Amino acid sequence: MKVIKIETHVLSNPLDQSFFFSQWAYDERRICIVKITTDEGVYGWGEGYGPADIIQQGIVLLEPILIGKNPLENESLWFEMYRKTLDFARRSVLFAAISAIDIALWDIKGKALNLPVSTLLGGQHRKKVVPYATGLYFSHSKTLVDDLVSEAKEYVAQGFKAMKMKVGLSIEDDIRHVKNIRAAIGPDIKLMVDSNHAYSLREALELARKIEPYDISWFEEPVSPEFYDQYAQLRQKTSIPIAGGECEYLRYGFLQLFQNKSVDIAQIEICASGGLTEAKRIGSLASTFGVEVIPHVWGTGIGFHAALHFIANIEPLPGRLFPPDIYIEYDRTENAIRDRLTLPVVQMEAGYIDIPQTPGLGIDIDPEALKEFSTVS
Repeated sequence: MKVIKIETHVLSNPLDQSFFFSQWAYDERRICIVKITTDEGVYGWGEGYGPADIIQQGIVLLEPILIGKNPLENESLWFEMYRKTLDFARRSVLFAAISAIDIALWDIKGKALNLPVSTLLGGQHRKKVVPYATGLYFSHSKTLVDDLVSEAKEYVAQGFKAMKMKVGLSIEDDIRHVKNIRAAIGPDIKLMVDSNHAYSLREALELARKIEPYDISWFEEPVSPEFYDQYAQLRQKTSIPIAGGECEYLRYGFLQLFQNKSVDIAQIEICASGGLTEAKRIGSLASTFGVEVIPHVWGTGIGFHAALHFIANIEPLPGRLFPPDIYIEYDRTENAIRDRLTLPVVQMEAGYIDIPQTPGLGIDIDPEALKEFSTVS
């Protein structure tokens, strides 16, 4: 089997209503995906996380490494891509391009061998995962608190057992939002907060201490990802678990997080940090430090299904007769590309999403949606 064709697609969809978080606003969803086809007609889909147009150019740059090669030798191909970009792409967005290619190769491998990707990763430790709703962003609404409360109640009505909200607007605003949302959803729903590294250590500590009474399951990216020691200091001064890693690349970046004792929860972005091949290595590294892994997920059903298979394969830490559930991030903000691009449609039942049991990632692309959202006609 040989790779004969690599096609990139930059997909775009303007939002009906913009929203923002602590760093910038979104008025468009723009995503790069890739299709890799073999001489036997088997194809796979991958997705990169980050600036879509740059990722597309990265994939074009890497294409000569792959054409004519056996896609089943995905680890050796990963190393060739890594080796030939190392001198100018350490810890960079180019790894989102490698990630997209790597995910597509795993999809091909699963289809060629008639096995789910999670089986190829080593097996399924669980058949279902718990999605948490990511939403509760900021807007310029004059009734923002009421809007957030209404959104949170809707997630509960839909059957979600957990949700994540944005903080980072200001400490005063954050406390008010957390207080009102916790009151609205009750004590049994898990609630996480994410500041997208908006705060200094002093500010993050002040916020953490003031929201501790609201039973926060984790505080995500409280400070800049550059300050590993500040993460570690914050961990020692709050009872809220600290999460991070969305901005890390490769096992080497995560090694810094772990050696500095920066996080309780490592959030691997599979579509940016090196794909499933590298995520597997990062997961093994995390286990040696006793760090929990819950991937960051943002994009289309391609990345979401890659995360499903990865989570299925994560070893329970620690092992026990009845291990706890593992969460998967399930973005609920406006994203028609996510909702319509992949088939079958993701289904949540009784607060769980099943791990796909069909070959590869277990999804395909709706050609009409691909055509509609493509930036090139």
